[in-house]
Amino acid sequence: MDIVEALALIRPIPDYPKPGILFQDITPLLANGDAFKVVNDHLASIIDEEKLIAGIEARGFIFAAALANSTGNGFIPIRKAGKLPHKTFSQNYGLEYGTDVLEIHIDAIGVATDVLLIDDVLATGGTIEAAIELIVRAGGNVDHVVTILEIRALNGRQRLFDKFPHIRITSLMVY
Repeated sequence: MDIVEALALIRPIPDYPKPGILFQDITPLLANGDAFKVVNDHLASIIDEEKLIAGIEARGFIFAAALANSTGNGFIPIRKAGKLPHKTFSQNYGLEYGTDVLEIHIDAIGVATDVLLIDDVLATGGTIEAAIELIVRAGGNVDHVVTILEIRALNGRQRLFDKFPHIRITSLMVY
């Protein structure tokens, strides 16, 4: 199986979580061991040096934790509000179908540490922007954002580029 075949397992779900949204369901990809391994191996080939790997709840966690484990790098969870047990930084953000809050432990990173940020989808860019802000507040430098797929029509890449022109963005699949 190659990366194209693995990504083809992602299925669109219309009108979820609300009418007008075309949700991209990664669970068929995750359920296929070969496909999940191919995606993880592909992500590992993108990492050019040892760094912390941050993943955004919930689906970004899956890929970030697997990648951190397979490459021997540390993993940082970026979670929804109220899920982390220690003191946190919080960041409000807007997304395609509402608003939410993300948090990171205040001591999750340390000073001037490079961080690779992973999420499943780049849509409007709001979630990733909030995660970048949190990582910076916790002392990290985001030098690369990786997503499994990108919805080009929602202009998230441009939003992120306008605010963070120094950050490289890689999406495995763009539609």
